[in-house]
Formats: sequence, structure tokens, C-alpha cells
Amino acid sequence: MTRAARILLVDDEVPIQRALAPLLRSRGYEIDVCGTGREAIDLVHRHPPDLIVLDLGLPDIDGTEVCRRIRQESSVPIVVLSARGAESDKVAALDLGADDYVTKPFGPEELLARVRVALRRVFNSDGEPAGRIQVGDLAIDYDRCRVIRGEEDIRLTPKEFELLALLARSADRVLTHRTILKAIWGANAVAQPEHLWVLMAQLRKKIEPDPSHPLYLLSEPWVGYRFSTGPADTDA
Repeated sequence: MTRAARILLVDDEVPIQRALAPLLRSRGYEIDVCGTGREAIDLVHRHPPDLIVLDLGLPDIDGTEVCRRIRQESSVPIVVLSARGAESDKVAALDLGADDYVTKPFGPEELLARVRVALRRVFNSDGEPAGRIQVGDLAIDYDRCRVIRGEEDIRLTPKEFELLALLARSADRVLTHRTILKAIWGANAVAQPEHLWVLMAQLRKKIEPDPSHPLYLLSEPWVGYRFSTGPADTDA
């Protein structure tokens, strides 16, 4: 990184603010803190952050609505930090554009790992051409619909390549099952996740060195998938 990343911490719980702000500063990040959704939206306009850590249970505007409003005008990574652990809450936040979801109570190292993963998109300076991505020994050439691992040309079906390209273009973000199904098969397929499970299993067999321990196509159980651009910092 050529400069310190700026993180906006949005949480109305003072103990969380007092614990997380010094923790993040100790790792070299610049931190802005606020406790309401309106303050968060205003700060995104006046002092754009590189990443937002967002609580859902805010006193004025629900965090999911804050996420939706921010996504209308900004692609800044958003890591949700919430006591809501239900699958439906995770899916709702991710479908509205959150990049990741950490459930309270949480370990500080887990949160720091999620922050590092989300910031990879912001500070990616590898100079790869827009039509190509290189992750480890895996290369994805969007222009030629071609995938290479090492020196091996991997033959994918059109649907397999579409799934890989979709995930890779949102690298290090969790895409929900619903988002993926809608993008690849259309709105009528969102209630048929078995299509995605089968396609993902086929794709992993072709691109992963060990499909039972994937390096690239990581699962967020019952929520969705993430294309990882680096060593897994968590068990996602």
C-alpha cells in the first residue's frame, strides 16, 4: 500500500468503538467513527473511506438501508459487523452489496483478517490488463474466454466460465447464491440452488489443485461463494 487505508467504523455501541478504533489504528489504518446511519452516509460523501465496517442495529436507519444507499453511489467495500446471526440477515446484507459479514461476538483477529481481504480490491496494484486476472498460477483471460493453470489450458463449458468470471470480477467479495443464480440462469432460477451446487462442484474439479480444500472458490456456508485472490485469512 502506498498510503494508509481509511476505515469508517459505524457502530452506536461505545464499547465497540473504544475497542475497535484503537485496534485498527494500531495496525496502521486511519479511522473515522460514527454512531448513526445518517452520519455514515454524510461521511461517505464528505470524507470517502477505503472501507466501511458497518453495524446493522443503528438507532436511526437500519444498517441494511445504509448499505443500500451507499451502494447506489459507491463501490467502497463494506464489512458488516452485527449481532444478527441468522442466515436471512446475512443474505439480505450481502444481496444489498455488503462484501462480508462478521457476527458479534467476534475475535479481533477474525475482523482484521476480513478487513485485509476486503481491502485487497482497493489497493490491488498488480498492473494486470483489464481483460485478464492472474491469481497464483491461475490465469483468467476474459477476452478469449480462456483459463490457464500453470502451463495447462483448462477447458471449461460456457456456464463454468461464466460462473468463474462472475466470481473473479468480484474478487474477495461474497456473492450470495441468489445473486449468482440470477446472474447466470435468470430470475426464475433463484429457488433452484442445486443448479449452482452442481456447477460449482464441476468447476472446482477443473481449476482447484485439491477440490476438497479449495484455494480459489471458497464457500460461505448457506450464504454464497467468494473468489479468493490470496491465502485464506479465515475459514470462509
